[in-house]
Amino acid sequence: MNRLKYLFVYLLPLSVYIALTTTGIVSLLPVFLFFFLIPFLELFLPVDTANFEEKILADEKNERLYDWMLYLAVPFQLGLLGYFLVVIQATPFGTLEYVSRITAMGLMCGVMGINVGHELGHRHNRWEQFLGEILLLTSLNTHFLPYHNGGHHLNVATPKDAATAAKGQLLYTFWFTSHFRSYAQAWRLENNRMRRENKAIFSLNNRMIGYSIANIVLLASIYAVFGQAVLGAFIIAAMLGIGLLETVNYIEHYGLLRDKNEKGKYEPVRHHHSWNSDHIIGRAILFNLSRHSDHHYNGSKKYQILKSMPASPQMPTGYPGMLVLAFFQPLWFYVMNRQLEKVKKN
Repeated sequence: MNRLKYLFVYLLPLSVYIALTTTGIVSLLPVFLFFFLIPFLELFLPVDTANFEEKILADEKNERLYDWMLYLAVPFQLGLLGYFLVVIQATPFGTLEYVSRITAMGLMCGVMGINVGHELGHRHNRWEQFLGEILLLTSLNTHFLPYHNGGHHLNVATPKDAATAAKGQLLYTFWFTSHFRSYAQAWRLENNRMRRENKAIFSLNNRMIGYSIANIVLLASIYAVFGQAVLGAFIIAAMLGIGLLETVNYIEHYGLLRDKNEKGKYEPVRHHHSWNSDHIIGRAILFNLSRHSDHHYNGSKKYQILKSMPASPQMPTGYPGMLVLAFFQPLWFYVMNRQLEKVKKN
């Protein structure tokens, strides 16, 4: 049962299916679950700081069930995306159902498309990376992998990193600076890789070229089959998913910076350079993403064996609640700037 807790995330596609097949207030079910009910519950549920014992760690690391729970996201994401395109074509523009269905698909893009794509993109197996690329493509965020693996993990908690929010930075400006800076850096990283390998920059060896073609083909196909209105609805849903990702980026490293040594180089990434949460529901629905410090300490470590570390600064509540808090910027600054002061004192 401890392993199966990660199946809790599949309440999302179930609620999205309900949103796509019902009318009225019920179509807002995914929003209610993930932005109201879960954040409310996590205010009262206990945290779980337990880690696997060393003697069973290797068994859990190699347990294939954890991998299959990730792979399952691919058919759910693709199936619901296809169904969304059909349903939204028949949904009257501007109605409650129109808004709620696009929002529901945006949640799928952010949680299933980008978050699971992120986990699979860290794997060394090319097949798993390919599944991650498919998920990221459905969210129009394929540049995430080159930038995240080659840029974010290298420069995290420094001004060089697009996805590290400075203390006092507004979330609503961060969405744009993080997304477009990371996109530019993804191109730069891939172009530099081509030069190191003595390959042509403008070739399919350059992942950003291949990703750009894939994005164009996807958008053109949706336009050809469903028309301009459906294409617009899909782009809005993908933008919502990207906005969800960037909000997660915002809360993960807000205000945390690495020190420089006497030679002017940044210290290595440590467990105190990311915000963490051991709240049980947030951990389950995001495949342990909230144990983010250990992920940055070892990016290739599988989600199920990420550890809770005493040195990691802790969020007041789980990731879902912190996402909601971030939207209310004065309250966010009131809470998190005080948390930062506590981190500095320690």
